[in-house]
Amino acid sequence: MSNQFHKLINYFISHFIGIGVFILLNSAVSAGPLIQHWETSSGVRVYFVESHELPMVDLQLVFDAGSVRDPEGKRGLAQLTNSLLDQAAGGMNADDISFEFERLGAEFSARGASDTASISLRSLSNKDLLEPALDMLKIVLTSPDFPEDVIDRERNRILVGIQRKNQSPGAIASERFDEVVFAGHPYAYPNEGTPESLSNIIRNDLVRFHSDFYVAKNAMITLVGDISLRQAEFIAESVTGDLPLGSAPRYFPEVQPAAKEALIKVAHPSSQVHILLGQPGMKYGDPDYFPLYVGNHILGGGGLVSRLFEEVREKRGLSYGASSYFSPRRGLGPFQASISTREDQTQEGLDVLKQTIKDFVDNGPTQDELISAKKNITGGFPLRLDSNGKISGYLSVIGFYQLPLDYLETFNEKVESVTLNDIKDAFQRRLDPDKFVTVLVGPVQAED
Repeated sequence: MSNQFHKLINYFISHFIGIGVFILLNSAVSAGPLIQHWETSSGVRVYFVESHELPMVDLQLVFDAGSVRDPEGKRGLAQLTNSLLDQAAGGMNADDISFEFERLGAEFSARGASDTASISLRSLSNKDLLEPALDMLKIVLTSPDFPEDVIDRERNRILVGIQRKNQSPGAIASERFDEVVFAGHPYAYPNEGTPESLSNIIRNDLVRFHSDFYVAKNAMITLVGDISLRQAEFIAESVTGDLPLGSAPRYFPEVQPAAKEALIKVAHPSSQVHILLGQPGMKYGDPDYFPLYVGNHILGGGGLVSRLFEEVREKRGLSYGASSYFSPRRGLGPFQASISTREDQTQEGLDVLKQTIKDFVDNGPTQDELISAKKNITGGFPLRLDSNGKISGYLSVIGFYQLPLDYLETFNEKVESVTLNDIKDAFQRRLDPDKFVTVLVGPVQAED
């Protein structure tokens, strides 16, 4: 049965994908998808885009239940809770749940992040397949069992992942960076927790976290695909109708701006030194979002045509690549720039990285760089919306962070409106290279 449905999916995708992409690309250029928004009877915010190019439906439930909600001493609780939802629910084990979704040609996934916890379902829109898939989703969402043996198994899986992460210089650098930049804030801790904090989590913690945060007043839902508005309204009510009403968390700790410069060195048996530097950057809905976004595309976010790539790789051959990015969150997310280089080139690589950023902050981009960046960003924008899954991802961001409903429709317009002075002004107000936190991981002399 499952092979039959997967063949059906592949047929529809192969048959309609060319038409679907063509239509999506052209509609995205002109206006962006029409986002319809309302609330269910229990107050769950709903964001819906109707799209009939493929006989598919993408649904995502998002909760304010990310790692920022972890209790002190039990870091990793949010992610462990989220990862256990489909491991045992309604008396079924993981194999039973997986088989049912596969039998229906549906895909289920769960994901925990710093701000959010989400569960997603992709299904064919055929009523005989969609409705039982939604019923399974409701069981997983509302009736997780959290058996002790499954908790131990998932905890051990996460511990193995932590051990593996500790072998990656890039992951180590990112973790140490967060510890210093976000000191005193939950963002300072890894989403998956630590071996020590995971050992403190018991079954009652999971049950309580689920009952506190997986509730209607703390939820939003996105729907994209081959259904009508009436069907979307019915699905939203049905999926969230059995959730306890509950309440949304009222407090969110603010991220403090950069305080002072810091240098962290971590010895690691890698062939190169991984260099990461930065500070708190911006949040979603930030008034400086577009000047910072366009400016960073020029600085280090534009790949082979960015200034950092030109200065670090093309002119000096210090690294295979160089990049920078802003990662907005509910609170100030990080601005980071990074390269990997040979041990004997570490100081030169660090100096070039810092000086290139400082020059950009002091002087801003050139007119030619700005024109090129705008063409690159706006020209590539339709590809951001060339699938229902991508649109669903944008809806989740728009909904959770409560961005304007015309965010996608006006994206290119706002990019085009950015001026040289906007970028220079925003970067000078928001970044201070003299207060960057710098992390070096690799064959370096570790600090005491």
